Amino acid sequence: MKRSPERRIVSIAAALFALDQLTKWIVVHRLPLGREVEVIPGFFRWVHWGNTGAAWSLFHDNNHLLAAVSALALVVLFIARHYFEAHTRPGQVALGLILGGIAGNLLDRIVHRHVVDFIYFHLHRRDGVELGFPAFNIADTAICTGVGIVFLLSWRSHPDSHQPPNATAPPPSHPAP
Repeated sequence: MKRSPERRIVSIAAALFALDQLTKWIVVHRLPLGREVEVIPGFFRWVHWGNTGAAWSLFHDNNHLLAAVSALALVVLFIARHYFEAHTRPGQVALGLILGGIAGNLLDRIVHRHVVDFIYFHLHRRDGVELGFPAFNIADTAICTGVGIVFLLSWRSHPDSHQPPNATAPPPSHPAP
């Protein structure tokens, strides 16, 4: 049975959304807000942090605005799906990941009034200072992966776009006398 591109996009988005919400449900019900559990000492922790901003807590305390932007992004991206090579399977996967991730974080903003982040990687310097990558979740990973696929597809679709203009053009012909 042949699946339509829209059906594949929605299926991927729904599966990702379900996985994201399941993992966040586990975190919310097993780990109090603000708590951390060291899994690999000096490298990885499960955390339960709330983020009212966007990536890396940019625009923190703007949860309502970011929820509205997320809702608008869902609609615009689905309507403009043909710009994301939605006729190809990689394009469908990319768009499904992006839409599912946006939907997962949007639901958090509505239900919890923040995005639930729980994956935290860090390293300790010799002087004891901790260097950490901002905490994230499954939805964040899906959005970044989907955007990465879109970039790869864009580059693949236009492999010569990185060359200067006329770099491969034949030399101009001489005008006839």
